[in-house]
Amino acid sequence: MERDHEFDIILWGATGSTGRRAAHHLALRTDNGKRLRWALGGRNQAKLEAVRQQLGPEAADTPIVTADSHDVASLEAMVARTQVVCSVVGPYASFGTELLGACVRSGTDYCDLAAEAHWIRRMIDAHQAEAEQTGARIVHACGMDSVPSDLGVLFLQTAAVERFGEPCKEIKMRIDEFSGGFSGGTAGCLIYGMEHNEDKFIGECMTQPYSLNPEGMRQGPEKPNKMMSTKVEYDEDLGVWTKPFFMGPMNTKIVRRSHALMGYPYGEDFLYGPESQMVGSGPLGWLKAKAGALKFAGLVVATAIPPTRPLMTKYVLPKPGEGPDAETRENGEWGVVLVGKTADGRIIKARLHGDGDPGTESTSRMIVESALCLAEEADKIQVGGGSWTPASAMGELLLSRLIAHAGLTFELEQHPVGV
Repeated sequence: MERDHEFDIILWGATGSTGRRAAHHLALRTDNGKRLRWALGGRNQAKLEAVRQQLGPEAADTPIVTADSHDVASLEAMVARTQVVCSVVGPYASFGTELLGACVRSGTDYCDLAAEAHWIRRMIDAHQAEAEQTGARIVHACGMDSVPSDLGVLFLQTAAVERFGEPCKEIKMRIDEFSGGFSGGTAGCLIYGMEHNEDKFIGECMTQPYSLNPEGMRQGPEKPNKMMSTKVEYDEDLGVWTKPFFMGPMNTKIVRRSHALMGYPYGEDFLYGPESQMVGSGPLGWLKAKAGALKFAGLVVATAIPPTRPLMTKYVLPKPGEGPDAETRENGEWGVVLVGKTADGRIIKARLHGDGDPGTESTSRMIVESALCLAEEADKIQVGGGSWTPASAMGELLLSRLIAHAGLTFELEQHPVGV
């Protein structure tokens, strides 16, 4: 671990719903600063002190760093003090642009929970060249968007090569558990996208399947995403009806960017996506799948239409800083099935599972492990400065941390070869 800075990690946005959970996990994982030097970061000193107090007496000496998301000078002073910035402040298009730029200029490593393809694309275009020069490793989508998808594909492909001697030509992800709530930051990202839905650039980034790939690598076999699809499909391999998964359009872009950044190890014709959620079998399964798809599409439409958006914001969606209660966080869980097929039709399956509400509890553990990986294993990470994904930057290093410390499991299903 490098020791050239005052801090190893600054947790930026520690007063929000996900930020408070991330602070809790970071305190547990770092012996409250005795092994790793970290600080709570945000705009409001009093709120940060309240978060620190909630961490218990052992965290009483945890430093606090204040800055403003729109004050470049304060951000530059903050990032110069740390090796890694772990940002949990969304929407990133509203609150993350100046911070990321400051990290790039100072050569500070950075990770976030961004699920805003348009913002990530703009940040790559604006900062890639400079990040390569300064050595700043920028790693987006280090939470529920899109760690399970990104590292799940890496896990399954590694197993396929070991079992079959070749990678899968096609992988699909099916969600079979997803219980919990979501935070005000997530709601803010949805609202931002809907408020700017007439922006052609945003629309293209959201719908084009390869919009996050490097320039010259944005062509492939996948079709454009339909952001409000109500299409339900029957999965022959699993024997269930499925509905569109709302996080799928983002997750699939990250997986495809990882594949491109790693040099197309699965072949340029590799297929991944779209992701979908398993509902049930038979006619009742179809009805439930269709009803679920229509319900989500209705929520998106209500948020997109100016007359109803204020009502959604006031009465339905969580406010900034809000999130699921303790019972929902603790009792929530998520699980997915990955099905891979080789060119000659051989099948390999994996199951992934995470403890805790996916939108706050599990995602906060994922980003904490991502930040710790950047800080503690910097010399083992094979990539230099630039914009990366979890799989392309940290890969197996992060995967082992998630299994050991974040309540995630990655397991192969026993399946007859050739079936």
